[in-house]
Formats: sequence, structure tokens, C-alpha cells
Amino acid sequence: MHSRIAGTGKYLPERVLTNFDLEKMVETSDEWIRSRTGIERRHIAADNQATSDLAVEAGRAAIADAGIEPRDIDLVIVGTTTPDLIFPNVGCLVQERLGIRAVPAFSLEAACSGFVYALTVADQFLRCGQARRALVIGAETMSRIVDWTDRETCVLFGDGAGAVVLEAAEEPGILYSTLGADGRYRDLLYASGGVSIRQREGSALRMKGNEVFKVAVKTLENLVDDVVAANHLEKGTIDWLIPHQANLRIISATAKRLGMPMERVILTIREHGNTSAASVPMALDTAIRDGRIKRGDLLLLEAFGGGFTWGASLIRY
Repeated sequence: MHSRIAGTGKYLPERVLTNFDLEKMVETSDEWIRSRTGIERRHIAADNQATSDLAVEAGRAAIADAGIEPRDIDLVIVGTTTPDLIFPNVGCLVQERLGIRAVPAFSLEAACSGFVYALTVADQFLRCGQARRALVIGAETMSRIVDWTDRETCVLFGDGAGAVVLEAAEEPGILYSTLGADGRYRDLLYASGGVSIRQREGSALRMKGNEVFKVAVKTLENLVDDVVAANHLEKGTIDWLIPHQANLRIISATAKRLGMPMERVILTIREHGNTSAASVPMALDTAIRDGRIKRGDLLLLEAFGGGFTWGASLIRY
């Protein structure tokens, strides 16, 4: 038994924060942000919106797209770095809101790689027959942990959620997945504060951008080499690259490694910035709904995030 993508969905909060808005908040400029990151705007959750609220909307859209009912879902996994509560986990909150009853529901935290991690875990559940349909979501309210006085980081992040419904199938949809992590780099990208570590400073995202960029590019180059070699692929056989939407320069370097023109790369970073675990599923949903990605296309999903963590999935859509 294998798993295939049966439906996708996404949700972005209504409030939009543009680069010109940020010019009034910190010492930066639209030109500086666009030239270094490719970002023009980001969406910010309303005061009364939590991560689970965004996840529910994306999940509801994916279930509808799959043509099923919530009662048909027998596994819920949410990748997120910004949970509503310490517990219950976001998976349980989404499960209750959508009316999905008495099935496993949990969240996992792998920063920006969270959705790829969650997708890989769900695929294993379906492969071994412990689930038939899984709702897999990446959702974040990164605006809640951004230091809005730090011009190096506040320009990068936004809020959103993306989701897929995986269903069991005889023909493989997810062909190959690989995950990795290296905690030696923990101090290059992290959110300060936590439950078991008491600090005087509040919880806020901290990043050493130049160092992160160097490690990310090298790691992603090795990652795509692994996918190509393990699946005996020729360069150019992958139809679409769907990368984590973190930085246009990192995405360009990955595409170059694959020998792919940027026209075959799904880019949504301009519209919503870095939405951490939500960015890959939102980009996937965008390209499916606008008709670029069609059934039978070969897709490569990849992500890199704090930890450091990384992962990739080769998928026949």
C-alpha cells in the first residue's frame, strides 16, 4: 500500500503587512527587502486568531478538495512551531473543530521543515495500514514570536496554513522521502524562551542570517543530490520544484543544482514571506489550483529550518 495526495488547501489571514509598512516601523526599505529576499508582503493573523484557527481553515479546504467528509479522516498531523497552547496539541484542537472523532491527532515541531516531516510520518502510517486517510497540515503564526524591532528578522516572516489529504492507494504517490537534522547549529536560528528554560527575555526569534544562508545552501544541495541519486533520476526529469519559501537566493541555488529553470519552480514568497512549516503546502496548493501542476507530474518538495532540520519528498501527483 502507498499514499497519494487527494486534496490540498491553504489559508492566509486577511491583514497584509507590506514592505512599505515596515519602512515605517524599522530602518529598512522595500528595495532592500525585495533584492535580498524576494518578499514584498506578508499576512498577519488577527489578534483573535491562533495557529489552530488557520490550520482549521486550510484543513477544511483540503477535505473539500478531496471530495470527502471530516469523518473519513483517520489521522491528523500538524507541523507547527507556534502552537496555541502547551497542551492540548494543535492536532487535537483541529480534530475537535473539524468534527473528526477518536483517531490519532498530534503535532510535531521541526521548524520550517515541519510539514515535510509530518507528511513523511503520515505516509508511513498509510504504508503500514494503520490509516486510510490522513489530514496533514503546516500552520504558523510566526508574527507572535518575531521581534518587530529587529530589522534583520521581522521583514522575513508571516502567518498562514497549508494542508493536504493523503489517501491510501495501490500506486505510489509519495515515491521517496528523506529527513535530517543537526543540532550543532542550534544557536544560528532559534526562538528564545520556553517552558523548561527560564530566561529574562521574552520568547523571540533570533537568527544569524549569513551563517544560516551558507549552511542552508550547502545542505539543500546535498539533499537534492541524495534524492536524484537514490531515485536514479536524470536532471530535468522533475517537473516542479516546490521549495520552502524562505529566501529567493536559497531557492535559486537549489534550482540551479537540479538544473531546473526558475519557470519550473513554484514561488509564492513574494506574497506571504517565510511562513515556516506552512510555506510548502501553501505553494503546492497554489500551483495545483492555478493549473500549473497536473496529475502525473513529478514534484520535489524540500525544506530547511531551525534545529537545523531538513527534508524532501519526491511525489508523483
